[in-house]
Amino acid sequence: MRLRLFSGLLLLSTCLDAAAGDLYADIDRLRAGDSRCAAVRGVNPLRPQAALERAAREIAQGIPLQQSLGEVGYNAAVSSAFSISSGNGQGFCRSLQDAAMTEIGIYHDGRQIWIVMATPAGLARPFAPATQVSGGAEGRRILDLVNQARATPRYCGSKALDAARPVRWSDSLAEASLQHSEEMARYNYFSHNGRNGSEPWDRVEQAGYRYRSMGENIAGGQRNPEEAVAGWIKSPSHCANLMNPVFTEMGAAVAVNSRSELGMYWTQEFGTPR
Repeated sequence: MRLRLFSGLLLLSTCLDAAAGDLYADIDRLRAGDSRCAAVRGVNPLRPQAALERAAREIAQGIPLQQSLGEVGYNAAVSSAFSISSGNGQGFCRSLQDAAMTEIGIYHDGRQIWIVMATPAGLARPFAPATQVSGGAEGRRILDLVNQARATPRYCGSKALDAARPVRWSDSLAEASLQHSEEMARYNYFSHNGRNGSEPWDRVEQAGYRYRSMGENIAGGQRNPEEAVAGWIKSPSHCANLMNPVFTEMGAAVAVNSRSELGMYWTQEFGTPR
C-alpha cells in the first residue's frame, strides 16, 4: 500500500536523500512513539537486514513482496511492505509500529522510500488471524471483491485492460481451491504445484470441473479477503487472471495453520466451462 508522510515528522526532516542509517534511526524513534506516532507497548527497535534491503529494491521495481523475499532467500514468518513519499497525510504509524516485526530493510530512489519489515521463520509470535475462518464465507467475499475489480478498467502492470463481466460462483472450483489451500497450510509450502506434482488444471478436473480455459491465483500471509485481492491486483500476472474476460466462473478458499510460515493460504480458481 502507498502511504504519505505528513509535515513535521523527523523522517521527513531528513528528506528522501538522507543516509539509510538516519532513516533506520528515525523509524525506530517513530516506533517508540516519537513525533506524531503515539507510544505503543511491546514495540522493540528493528534490526537492519541486508536481504530485506534487496527485497525493498525489488519491490520498488514492481516485484510482489512474497516473490521478492523468495528471490533474496529470506524465509519470513510474517512480513509487510509499503512506500512513503513526501507530502501531507497520515496513517502509517500502525504499519511502522507492528510489534510482530523484528527486522527491516529500506530502499530509496531519491523520490520515494520503500520499507520491508519481517520476522524470520521460527521467531514469529503466535499466529492470530484477523478474520474468523467460517466455511465458504471468505471465498464468497473474494467473489464480491473480484467482481468489483472487474467492473473497472485498470492497468495490470503496464498492460491496460478493459472492464470485464462479473464471474459467478462455482462449487467445483471452490472445492479445488479449498483442497490446495488446505494442502499448502498443512504441509507448510507455497506453490502452484501440489506435493504430488499436480498442476492447477489437474486439481480442477479432479474436483469435477470440465473447462475450456482456467487460471489460478494463490496468496499467503494475508489476513483477510481484502488483503488477498489487493495483493493479486498489484501483481501484473495475478491481476491479468482476475481481469481476464474469458473467465466466467470462480471459486476461492482459505486455510489456516498457526504453526506454518505464512499462517493463511488463499487459492482462487477461475474457469470457463465446456
